[in-house]
Order: sequence, then C-alpha cells, then structure tokens
Amino acid sequence: MPIQSRNVNVALIQRAATLDPTENLQATIADIEQAARQGAQIVCTQELFRSQYFCQSEDHAKFDLAETIPGPSTEAFSQLAKKLGIVIVASLFEKRAAGLYHNTAVVLDADGSNLGMYRKMHIPDDPLFYEKFYFTPGDLGFKIFETKFGNVGVLICWDQWYPEAARLTALAGAEILFYPTAIGWHPTEKAEYGTAQHDSWETIQRSHAIANGVYVASANRIGHEGDSEGGIEFWGQSFICNPSGTILKKASVDQPEILMAECDFAMLNEQRTHWPFLRDRRIDAYGDIIKRYRD
Repeated sequence: MPIQSRNVNVALIQRAATLDPTENLQATIADIEQAARQGAQIVCTQELFRSQYFCQSEDHAKFDLAETIPGPSTEAFSQLAKKLGIVIVASLFEKRAAGLYHNTAVVLDADGSNLGMYRKMHIPDDPLFYEKFYFTPGDLGFKIFETKFGNVGVLICWDQWYPEAARLTALAGAEILFYPTAIGWHPTEKAEYGTAQHDSWETIQRSHAIANGVYVASANRIGHEGDSEGGIEFWGQSFICNPSGTILKKASVDQPEILMAECDFAMLNEQRTHWPFLRDRRIDAYGDIIKRYRD
C-alpha cells in the first residue's frame, strides 16, 4: 500500500538588511504575510534578520541590538503565526542575562505558541565574522520542534559545516533542517575563491540531506554590508533541497525573494528504505567521535 503524501509548503525569506531594526522587522513581517498568501505553511527568516551583520567588528555598542526571549520579536511573530495559521522560524540576537548573549532561533507554532528555541552551538571567529566576541555557545543541544506541519530541526549558519549537528538533529526526529544564514564573500577574494567557497557551502548542506534522509532549507541574506572597500558581499542563493540532495528551489545572488517549495515529508521513509544509511550505522564503532582528534 503506497504511503500517503504529506505535502508542506516551505518558504525562506531572502532580503537585504538596513540599519534600522524596526524597519527590518516590519519588512520581514510583510514578506511572511506575502509568503502565507502564496500558500506557505512554514517560513524561516535569514540569520539575525533584524540588523545588518554586526559581527564584522568587535564593538560593545552592538550588544544594544540584542533582545530578550520572550521579547518584542517573539511577541510580534507569535501574533503573526496565529493570525496566519503558519509556523515561523525566526533568528534573533538573544540577551539572556547581563553579559550573556546567544545567537538564537525561536520556533512559533501555527497557533502562536512558542515551542522553544535553539542556540547556535558552533561559533566562528574569522576575519569579519567575529562571533565569539558576541555569542556564548549554545547550551540547549540539538533538538527538534514538533509543529503542526512537521518535525522541524533548526541549526544556524556555522553549524551547517558540521555533519555531527545535522546527524544528531535528524536522529531526534527532524523531517527538515532549517539553516538561517549570513554568509558571503570578502570582495577581494571573490574572483579567486568565490565559486569554490559557494560550491562548498551548498555541497555540505546537500550532503546533510542525503546522509540523513531529510529536507534542508537554507535562508541567506543579500547585499553588501560594511566597509565600502571591503566588508562582506552576501551571496544570497538561499535554497531548499529534498532528501536525495536535489535542489527544489534556489534564489538569486542579489535579489530579495520569497523562496518556496513543496516538501513531501512522506518521502523520508521512501528515501531511508532505499538508501538505509540510518539502518547500517555502526554505532558500536563510533566512540572516538567525541575526541578532539585520534592521537
């Protein structure tokens, strides 16, 4: 007997950010409303959508961009999710306590309830990506959120390079992995390394879909931010791929878009029974994975 389809419309918001957090919030709300009118049932924002990517420098004044959770953004999205009857995944700069901040994603269910949050686990420290200055590593582990439309896993940007994060989230029952993202080129490096850098980013995430038999949806921003002679040129190209790694929809490099694709979560069983990677894992032989290096 064939398995009945479980089709869910998934949407990603790709846009440029301004210097005004309120303007960014209102623009993102408008995009989510438009996505819902187009049939979206789960919508995800890009990473830290309320501001430009402030981690290009170490500046104590930027901590003022953070907000509490619950707070103004979660309240706005809770009301929006309930009004539209959709699930919203929103990436926020969380102020947990004085001197304690996280890069956090919240998940609001279709009735407006806050299902909880995921705090970014892997924190980079690279030129123009000085996130260790701002963010305490996450302490909530890898988890899923059981929403009206399916089991949602959320990881954030730098997490996307780590197969362990994708695997553990999939093993918790995720049917789709969302990656709110802020990644781009250093303009001086783009000509020489740009194609390879983007290809690596896309390939690793498609690999997570294949290895774990899940959908993957990555929402990136667009536009140039920072020093006019340097800064970061965000490469957009948000995408949604299925459990075989096939890209269903992909956004442009430089245009704001509401990217939407239909995902059939019933496909996970078919994929995993034809390519039974989870079945054949040798969990008895992986003990050393918790070591930094096998010296």
